[in-house]
Amino acid sequence: MSNLKKVVVERKFLVPFILITSLFSLWGFANDITNPLVAAFRTVMEISNAKAALVQFAFYGGYGTMAIPAALFVQRYSYKAGILLGLALYAFGALLFFPAAQYEMFGFFLVSLYVLTFGLAFLETTANPYILAMGSEETATRRLNLAQSFNPMGSLLGMFVASQFILTNLESDKRDSSGNLIFETLSAAEKAAIRTHDLAVIRDPYVILGFVVIAMFVLIALYKMPKREGTEHKIHPMISARRLFKNVRYREGVIAQLFYVGAQIMCWTFIIHYAENLGIPKSTAQNYNIVAMIIFLSSRFISTALMKYLNPKLMLTMFAIGGMVTTAGVIMIGGMTGLYLLIATSAFMSLMFPTIYGIALKGLGEDSTLGAAGLVMAIVGGALMPPLQGIIIDFGTVGPLPSVNFSFILPFICFVVIAVYGYRTMKVHLD
Repeated sequence: MSNLKKVVVERKFLVPFILITSLFSLWGFANDITNPLVAAFRTVMEISNAKAALVQFAFYGGYGTMAIPAALFVQRYSYKAGILLGLALYAFGALLFFPAAQYEMFGFFLVSLYVLTFGLAFLETTANPYILAMGSEETATRRLNLAQSFNPMGSLLGMFVASQFILTNLESDKRDSSGNLIFETLSAAEKAAIRTHDLAVIRDPYVILGFVVIAMFVLIALYKMPKREGTEHKIHPMISARRLFKNVRYREGVIAQLFYVGAQIMCWTFIIHYAENLGIPKSTAQNYNIVAMIIFLSSRFISTALMKYLNPKLMLTMFAIGGMVTTAGVIMIGGMTGLYLLIATSAFMSLMFPTIYGIALKGLGEDSTLGAAGLVMAIVGGALMPPLQGIIIDFGTVGPLPSVNFSFILPFICFVVIAVYGYRTMKVHLD
């Protein structure tokens, strides 16, 4: 029996584990094909950094809106029903990019992303606790880290598509021999023609993605997924919510998760802005994002393996301190060294989401589904913080520092919050 507890994924759960883990890649793709759109829309729609960052507000705001309803839906019906509804909303939101491009309305694109992430909220609210439940609680955090390791694979593909099929084909990002944007010097009619072209370039990968998600919907619908254990037990949301609110480790975990997601999205969204400030074009800057994701993915697998020997709470604390060091270097050192430190930050972010998730949900029992929804709702941090960073960047300079450098004070603060949570889970919230 003791050997069974050490198996990360039991044989009887292997096929469901593989199917659900594939969803992690699917929403990773959506996350990271979307991040570069902030810079793309800023140029082609001729809007400010703050307004362009509404892309992230819409994308991650969908999580905040739909996480709790998703949890209640899953409680009432089943994991499979939650997954299917999530895939349907995901596909619908992606296909809405077609009329959005036809009307050439920035707001329509935001609505499309908002609906798309309704689906992602359902998928994450369902998949994360399901993975945790596929075996013993002893190996739950390792199991979730393993499943989450496939999320960056989807992210890498999303980044590759953004780099090779979107950013490199944007006419609005063409530059003259001096490195200046040609788009800014054109007439209104010439800009209108380029805008139509570029919005179609942005549209096409999302439409294709919509059909891929539909295919995944069919596959999951046809497979007989195992039913959740204990579904006969009636869970009362308000009673569950009150218990969760009184659980200090869980409550602080939600706060830590909110700040983590904010830090992740800011670091990956504004790496292009940071590189552009050094004179690097968007398409080239996106390659640095891809390197950051490769580092993130490698570190996720390494950290998951290390958890067999090291306390996940200690690792969370140390990795948060590492993130503080690298973002401090981004702010104070700048230049290419600052860019390299920004890329290196991804190594320290790698284990944070699933580790915070696993620590916060540990021992919640019947409250796990609603608790998972609270942690998914914390993804709204990715909606709230990038626009704030965009406002800082729009200032131009902050004292002796370029504003894009100083703006990374926000991720630094986020890592401080995570380090405090990691420390408290070791010293205060004892098992």
